[in-house]
Amino acid sequence: MIDTPVFGRHQPPSHTIIHLSDPHFVAGGARHSGGADSDGNLAHTLDTIRRVDQHPSAIVVTGDLTDFGEPDAYRRIRAAIEPVAAELGCPIVWVAGNHDERPALRAELLDEPASEEPVTGVWDLDGLRLIALDSSVPGWHHGDIDAAQRDWLAGVLAEPAPHGTLLALHHPPLPAHVPLFDILELQHQDELADVIRGTDVRGILAGHLHYSCSGTFAGVPVSVASSTCYTMNLGRPAAEVNGMDAAQAFQLVHVRPDVITHTVVPVAEAPTGDYFSEEWVRGMATLSPEGRLEAFSRKPPAARA
Repeated sequence: MIDTPVFGRHQPPSHTIIHLSDPHFVAGGARHSGGADSDGNLAHTLDTIRRVDQHPSAIVVTGDLTDFGEPDAYRRIRAAIEPVAAELGCPIVWVAGNHDERPALRAELLDEPASEEPVTGVWDLDGLRLIALDSSVPGWHHGDIDAAQRDWLAGVLAEPAPHGTLLALHHPPLPAHVPLFDILELQHQDELADVIRGTDVRGILAGHLHYSCSGTFAGVPVSVASSTCYTMNLGRPAAEVNGMDAAQAFQLVHVRPDVITHTVVPVAEAPTGDYFSEEWVRGMATLSPEGRLEAFSRKPPAARA
């Protein structure tokens, strides 16, 4: 793999975040109750991650790490992702979701005493601040960021970070395309918006919905990653949407001084064209901007009738 030259107005990103979500691991490597192969689908995802970016700043997994909160399921997902993170030289940010259990998550992934305290944290990624929030509510599937967590967040955000801040949580502060999902939405959103508005928060990473979508909250872009386990068949009427073992994806989050982009990366084995080879890229890099436009932008003369 070669470093891609700069062909346009933007310099390469200062940070790249690998954002994946909802792996729903089950103890003993069992399949998800809906039939999806949680272990196998994550393995395919990790193989793609190895190929697509060899120098990420972090791997962020936005919740529902397991399906039932079983200790063995946490041990299995840790054994799957930790070697990839070590190979890529980046930290893993584990975020709690509604299918997770805080005590087992703390004990098996964080090597901390089992506790029902929210699983939160702050990472300094070379000047980019990443804050993990815990929107899980013990004993329930809906989400919330309670007053204590909001106060803690306000204290962290009081001091801006050099490259700004990204928040990671499970329940997105967005309306869902699937109506029933709104029953399980994030509560106290107005109060959370009051904490975020006007700070250096540049983006919010979330999961929970099992499909990729985006929106804004308190003036901040929100990006929801699809599930690595199973996704939602959005080709049906919204009230009839159900899960399917297909179209799994993760996202590449590219951070630049003026913009953050979220690129959906499908995890699929499919015939792929071979038009833009490394040799082609090297050749384009030798041309002037005008030469590249001439070689790649100009249309051929229109055929005469």
